[in-house]
Amino acid sequence: MTFRAENPVIVQSDKTILLETHSPKFEEARDALSGFAELVKSPEHIHTYRVTPLSLWNAAALGWKPEEVKRQLLALSKYEVPGNVLADVDDYMSRYGRLKLVPDGEHLAITSDDPIILTEICMHRLVAPFLLGPVENGRVQVKITERGFVKHALIQVGYPVEDLAGYEPGTPLEVDLVTTSGRGTPFGLRPYQIESVDAFYAGGSERGGSGVVSLPCGAGKTVVGIGAMSKVKAQTLILTTNVTALRQWRDEILDKTNLSPDQVGEYSGDRKEIKPVTITTYQILTHRKKKTDPFTHFHVFNENNWGLILYDEVHLLPAPVFRAVANLQSRRRLGLTATLVREDGKEDEVFSLIGPKKYDVPWRVLEKQGFVAEATCVEIRVPFGDDDTRLEYALADQKRRYRLAATNAAKLRVVSHLTREHAADRVLIIGQYLDQLHDVAQMLDAAIITGETPQPVREELYGKFKSGEISRLVVSRVANFAVDLPDANVAIQISGTFGSRQEEAQRLGRVLRPKTNGTNSARFYSVVTQDSSEQDFSTRRQLFLTEQGYRYEIENFKL
Repeated sequence: MTFRAENPVIVQSDKTILLETHSPKFEEARDALSGFAELVKSPEHIHTYRVTPLSLWNAAALGWKPEEVKRQLLALSKYEVPGNVLADVDDYMSRYGRLKLVPDGEHLAITSDDPIILTEICMHRLVAPFLLGPVENGRVQVKITERGFVKHALIQVGYPVEDLAGYEPGTPLEVDLVTTSGRGTPFGLRPYQIESVDAFYAGGSERGGSGVVSLPCGAGKTVVGIGAMSKVKAQTLILTTNVTALRQWRDEILDKTNLSPDQVGEYSGDRKEIKPVTITTYQILTHRKKKTDPFTHFHVFNENNWGLILYDEVHLLPAPVFRAVANLQSRRRLGLTATLVREDGKEDEVFSLIGPKKYDVPWRVLEKQGFVAEATCVEIRVPFGDDDTRLEYALADQKRRYRLAATNAAKLRVVSHLTREHAADRVLIIGQYLDQLHDVAQMLDAAIITGETPQPVREELYGKFKSGEISRLVVSRVANFAVDLPDANVAIQISGTFGSRQEEAQRLGRVLRPKTNGTNSARFYSVVTQDSSEQDFSTRRQLFLTEQGYRYEIENFKL
């Protein structure tokens, strides 16, 4: 067996790839692998990747050829590359583009150079309902309204179609980036943001215009979206996670483009504005009076001739919006996310309905470049404070046990200790249970934001925290997503949603934004009850971050 000690990659027959981080060829190998393999985990010494059908289809969509993937594997591997891996590279990548979706009069058509394979696929029970007739001369018609549904069906049967049906340009809108922001500071896209926008837009051709950009929290995904708007130059619909995020998008657009306030509208519970750029939330779009009623506000999708639709935190797309996306395939679509991890495992829906992953960059890479803060993660384990609670925990069912552990009153002592230790810092205390959060707020005499806090009060408190008028802020799950508090440099998580990896990553993201005061370090504390189900769930919650290269220091707190 050939052995090349200088090479950093080990390719295994189960399609996992190990990458040694201390090799001189590490960065070369990392950049190559990111093009066609999924990063599974990246702790200190060995990173693990996996080659999957989806990762190979993403590579094919970005223009990679099977020969190029195999050449990279053979050139970087320490040992011989297993034959089954090379065969799968050929097999799966050859499937992408074997079918093409093209315009065909008033309809669309699926075409293929291999009419036998096309006939076989079109007979599949998942695909057949969307076809208008039989396969003739290597093509079969599809209703234009079924574009998204047939794409999803084809990826489910293992043959992702290359969508070349093009996009409607939308109503033109002259969007230009400014060189000096509204706040008077120089502004320009960072190199990786320019690369993200260019990868999505692809020069305006039909091979671009739909896809996902994955960047760490704090890396400026909103700016990437604004950059895409400046390329497309058409009326734009933006979907966000909550009203706070909506208004942050509005402020960023007005700060960094030539657009005026009367061109940017808010479609929320408070206002119902449809303007050339309209920003709304997933919640408002999925609102309906009863489960059997139609969605009240879905008409927003068709209210204007949108040329671009932006999906903030695309990994959180609710199912009804997925169905709407299936009907919006003629519009350019950009999904933005820090992680494509979905707890329901439906990453293939994002691929087929939003588009393939166009660009991503590892968290730790941007940290080393100074674009996101350097974070230290600490898990603090605290015992139950009294025997009565321990006994109640021992006798409770699983759900009750988790709540008892998560709301352990002894955690208040930890929070008190940490806030004293970080007296000079901007501290967020984040939790799941409202009674626990109110106890913390009362103990610290700190402001609190929950789902019950009126939006004007939320914005006032966020503003005071940003300005430094207050340095302690207690927040519930409403602050998990898209809340821009750049000078927060300490987060204390006192309870969370069972084993949600997404939530752990998003909460760390609250303190990853580069600091305006010149420092670029942050601390993320997770306080858990020792020897409890919460500690077990905490291990799962931390999984995504440890896979990204973060280490958790473990400390035991003595009462």
